[in-house]
Amino acid sequence: MFKVVLWLCCICAANLALAFSDAEFTRQEYIETWKEEAIYQMALHRIPASITLAQGILESRDGNSRLAKEGNNHFGIKCHSDWDGRKIYEDDDQKGECFRHYTNARESFEDHSDFLKKPRYSSLFELKSADYKGWAHGLKQCGYATNPDYGKLLIRIIEENNLFEYDKQGSMYAERGELPAHEKPSIRPRLNSSERNGKGGKREQNRKTDERSDITISNSHEILLSDNRIKYVVAREGDTPESIAREIDLNVLFIRRFNDFSAETELAPGNIVYLQPKRMKASKAQHEVVAGDSWFSISQQYGVKLKQLYKLNKAKPGDSLHTGDRVFLRKG
Repeated sequence: MFKVVLWLCCICAANLALAFSDAEFTRQEYIETWKEEAIYQMALHRIPASITLAQGILESRDGNSRLAKEGNNHFGIKCHSDWDGRKIYEDDDQKGECFRHYTNARESFEDHSDFLKKPRYSSLFELKSADYKGWAHGLKQCGYATNPDYGKLLIRIIEENNLFEYDKQGSMYAERGELPAHEKPSIRPRLNSSERNGKGGKREQNRKTDERSDITISNSHEILLSDNRIKYVVAREGDTPESIAREIDLNVLFIRRFNDFSAETELAPGNIVYLQPKRMKASKAQHEVVAGDSWFSISQQYGVKLKQLYKLNKAKPGDSLHTGDRVFLRKG
């Protein structure tokens, strides 16, 4: 009798463990986990947070697809010829297609934003950043997916879950030229049905997280604050965008964007390297050009985005500057 009871207990325990491991994320759990990342991406790239979340929901089945769980790929982005990273294979339009495999899910969100910067999607950025309907239909027209109802599906997800509310937050940061705090999301374990409904065990209250609340860097650099209230460091001999990015645990792509660096940019001792995005304006109204000035050097000196500097002065890349010229650093 004892052996029978023990055998039954083992079966029950195994079934409970299987139920826990096979339990899936709910849609609300997915939204709560990734909404801050979507807002951050909108502030940095002007891609509606609602679109990022809706695509993640649709492409990854709320984070439950094999590509999402095993390859950290939340957006179904395939390898393509320019991908030299890890790969994962999955049946899609054809059998055994190659998809991008990321180290973590945040990389998937970052790469999704980069992917939409390709020329084929350029028309989307002519839309207002909160125009989720235009973006949804535009993604289909630009060929992101083969499903003829792709745009409608995204809109339905957005409206059923009020995801457009996150666009308001993303727009607020973008207009100020700022980024929200970018902490690593606390990935919640998949719960069984009794825990989701509050009928089972209590969730762990003090779950460990690996979050960074502020920018830190090694003792080799001092973090400074510009007149425009942007954190930066001064480059030293041997510094590169990549080495500085490693020191603050940030993707080098962000360092390049924050500073309008190209992939070929080399640092010289004394160069300013911003650790946060430059602003849309400076505290000073104008700058008088001196010998050696360039649009880029002025942008770095005052912490004003290079594109915004061109816009304020009705100029374009390649326009020359002459000693004594006045460069506007803000409207009015």
